[in-house]
Amino acid sequence: MVLDNLKHFILQAFNKEGNGQEFNFQNTFSEVLNRNTTHEESLIMLMVLAPHILPGFYDAIIKELYPNGGEFPEWGGVKTEPYRSMQPTGETILYILGGLDIQKRAAIQHYFEPDHWFYKDQILYIEHVKEGMPVMSGKIILPPETLSLLVDGKISRPQFGPSFPAKEVSTLMEWDDLILGKNTIDQLQQLKLWMKHHEALRYDLGLEKRINPGYRALFCGPSGTGKTLTVSLLGKEFKKPVYRIDLSQIVSKYIGETEKNLEKIFSRAEHKDWILFFDEGDALFGKRSTTRTAQDRFANQGVSYLLQRIETFNGIVILASNYKNNIDQAFLRRFNNIINFVKPNADERLKLWQKAKPTHMSLDEAMLPEIARNYELTGAQIVSAMTYSCLQALELQTKVLSIDNVLKAVKIEFQKEERMFIELNSN
Repeated sequence: MVLDNLKHFILQAFNKEGNGQEFNFQNTFSEVLNRNTTHEESLIMLMVLAPHILPGFYDAIIKELYPNGGEFPEWGGVKTEPYRSMQPTGETILYILGGLDIQKRAAIQHYFEPDHWFYKDQILYIEHVKEGMPVMSGKIILPPETLSLLVDGKISRPQFGPSFPAKEVSTLMEWDDLILGKNTIDQLQQLKLWMKHHEALRYDLGLEKRINPGYRALFCGPSGTGKTLTVSLLGKEFKKPVYRIDLSQIVSKYIGETEKNLEKIFSRAEHKDWILFFDEGDALFGKRSTTRTAQDRFANQGVSYLLQRIETFNGIVILASNYKNNIDQAFLRRFNNIINFVKPNADERLKLWQKAKPTHMSLDEAMLPEIARNYELTGAQIVSAMTYSCLQALELQTKVLSIDNVLKAVKIEFQKEERMFIELNSN
């Protein structure tokens, strides 16, 4: 029924009198988007949505308006493979809403400018066109999240791919499963306080002019010390999706491509209340090289762009690095919080061993304090060692974990890092 009304509106807009009947499309979008929308804003969203629901929607209208056929460039629109029907461009919207009225057409273009909430909230936007082409000739893009919101009333999660090279990460674990040092916990508490009170901090205390809406944190420390798990737990506690950026699909040797790939992610994440997690980000956020070649110059320009982009991003960006010294000083100055993750001490390792033991298997825990004291392992390495021991027990069809197998697993972890392993007497 709604699309029938839209079709009737378009047909009426180009009758002899040129006055289209106004149908009330506003209530539907106002309720779904939880914001007041004007009549024209609602019409634009509906016109962009129409081909996604009814293929051939515009082709049927053009055929009815112009039964004798012909070329109608004023309509705009594009046809792209494999979708063979017309999809609206900015010119389509201008013609339907503004006709040939120059002043009205100029006013309508405001809806597609960067300061309008269409673009700010990534509800819809115009595809970039080649330099020199009319800006409004670009196809209007309706992101999958918007399509899901307008059709189903809920936001779908973005799918990993070239247009969004990031994967959602989550965990079944809880904060009690994470063993961190006191200093790390204290530093982490500041981030949690910001996530809990940032709106009150900016608006209730009147600091919105002085404090940026986003937050940037650096997690630095060796692999396996809990950086990724911490990010996942933050997302779980505060009900925010966490997206791990796949750097292999971001960093490009071609000039300007890295920035474009990053912009795809930041644009999709604006106003979505997501956490962007750059794991092992040294390659992307690392120290800038001395400018010796044109390639060095363009690479440094990309870093400069990124510095500005993460500072203006209104969400949470967390960068994980194995070595703090690898991070460019310009980046370090822009972090709100730098949290150090260190290898666990003997007492913390013992807790990790105890938590890693499966509930349905037994283990002579009298040896665990000695193992924890003599073998420096990270939490991830302890889980890996316990997994090895459990697999051996499953193969032997026993519910008893052998200390000998535990020590073999520890030896394997040491060999991975080419570290010297000293045998303990397990008897």
